[in-house]
Amino acid sequence: MYRNLTIRQKQIVWAWAFLAIPILFYSVIRFYPTGNAILISFQDWNLLGDRTWTGLDNYQKLFADPVFWKVFKNTFVYLLIGTPVSLLISFVIAYHLDQVRFMHGFLRMLYFLPFMTSAVAMAWVWRWFYQPVPVGLFNNALASIGIPQFPFLQSTTWALPSVLAPAVWAGLGFQVIIFMAGLRAIPRSYYEAARIDGVSWWTVLWEITLPLLKPTIVFIVVFSSIGFLRIFDHVFNMTTNNPGGPLNSTKPLVLMIYETAFSAFDMGYAAAQTVVLFLVLLVVSLIQLRILRDS
Repeated sequence: MYRNLTIRQKQIVWAWAFLAIPILFYSVIRFYPTGNAILISFQDWNLLGDRTWTGLDNYQKLFADPVFWKVFKNTFVYLLIGTPVSLLISFVIAYHLDQVRFMHGFLRMLYFLPFMTSAVAMAWVWRWFYQPVPVGLFNNALASIGIPQFPFLQSTTWALPSVLAPAVWAGLGFQVIIFMAGLRAIPRSYYEAARIDGVSWWTVLWEITLPLLKPTIVFIVVFSSIGFLRIFDHVFNMTTNNPGGPLNSTKPLVLMIYETAFSAFDMGYAAAQTVVLFLVLLVVSLIQLRILRDS
């Protein structure tokens, strides 16, 4: 039968033969766990006993849980503050760094270094910065100029911004490099023509640079949004004595899933939270792609 195939048909057969292994691997690694998590969300399971079918009980419990809505709000606060702030800061840095010629590579390395650093180590260093006097670096600096110490991680108001700050800082290096790649891809002829016409730098930025950076901005916004919706390492390690505290003011959805699954051993309830997180990630990414493409 194989001998009767045309050359084109043989090429297609061999192409699918080579693709079969990675497709099978990806299906087993990605789609099976996803489908299994959705199935577990309709069951009661403690990891050791038998699974019991409960229907929509886990979802009813979830939507009636005030802690879930507090955590849900925190997750979107991370997203709505972290994404635009990191986008703006990284663009400003990349825009000016792109014009620097002296020690350009070294400066890029310095900005990218935090992204390569372990999130756990970074979180513990920032936690040390936030400690009260005489340990904390920030409060010692405030005390040296006569300002009372600040309750960075002990305040329900300031704990979330205090956790978000190192998370934004950690991702800046990656975003700066991506922005610089986008800036370098813009043809210089546009800038030369604008310079000849005497166009102001603001007009060049608004009418040339930003429109041509649109694909880069779309990628960074979606990538950054997914990262902030899935924030975990910084929160868990900076509030390790009271994970997600104080009073759940810093707890994101991923941390709630972790505690439900591996502290309470309620895998069905944790799976229901995971399905909600998956739907949130999907909807937010699709909305962002639609808005940014249309704009």
